[in-house]
Amino acid sequence: MIRVQSLTKHYGERVAVNGIDFTVEPGTVTGFLGPNGAGKSTTMRMIVGLDRPTAGTAEVNGRAYADLPAPLREVGVLLDARSAHRRRTAYKHLLAIAATHAIGAARVREVIEIAGLDAVADRRVGGFSLGMNQRLGIAAALLGDPQTIILDEPVNGLDPDGILWIRGLLRQLAGEGKTVLLSSHLMSEMTQTADHLLVIGRGTILADGPLHDVVAGATRSVVRVRTREVERLMSTLAGPRVTMTTHADGAVEVDGLAAEDVARAAADAGIVLYEIATVEGSLEDAYLALTAHDTEYRATAQDATEGAGR
Repeated sequence: MIRVQSLTKHYGERVAVNGIDFTVEPGTVTGFLGPNGAGKSTTMRMIVGLDRPTAGTAEVNGRAYADLPAPLREVGVLLDARSAHRRRTAYKHLLAIAATHAIGAARVREVIEIAGLDAVADRRVGGFSLGMNQRLGIAAALLGDPQTIILDEPVNGLDPDGILWIRGLLRQLAGEGKTVLLSSHLMSEMTQTADHLLVIGRGTILADGPLHDVVAGATRSVVRVRTREVERLMSTLAGPRVTMTTHADGAVEVDGLAAEDVARAAADAGIVLYEIATVEGSLEDAYLALTAHDTEYRATAQDATEGAGR
């Protein structure tokens, strides 16, 4: 597992990571979310020893990454998809990495097949697209068959087929009992892939829990209703803790009542409903609510308009 305790990183007077604590458990895909500049990449770099913490600890399987005797066999990492030597072929790039841990050529060929790079294994990496580089980076992370996988934006640049592939791969790895830490800005992918969520903002953990619990805790469900008697329905449902919003398509969203209460009140008033459904909050809604005051880089509509006019 990955365990982070009181982890802190200062760059001069700027606090990039501010005393955070979390644990990434085996058998789960843990999603790591946060705005640009929130501290995600810095945290991941400290976990794998690329940045030295100002204070606190980050351990993988009970040890600092630098103390692991064979790190490639314990931790697979993808932080930069374009880190491969451009003049090497994909096969020779992986073979060179494998040689550092006495991993044989058979395993190199195996991860090339897993990553779907068979047809381009002997092509130079300099001609690869971003998506192909992502596949190559993931292949490198899998070389040592590690128990822990850390991937930073692995779906960036992948086509729909590639996204389905990585989604299935991560679920498979977690199903094998491996520990998976994944960062991504694609909420739809995180919703379909992650079991657990960590949300960070301005270097502080804002949420840490199962995906459903994080979403439920940061959003509210509403009841969507459609009827030909909108005004009478709204008058019937009106109350001190009830808010209602009408939409252009004629639907009414009711906040403050359960679907059963809305249906019962409408039936008692003789109002016919031809649609009623509970609409749960989305991960995107929860993320925006959690990070509303912790986004460092924020554009405005006015900025975009002025920029387009220049």
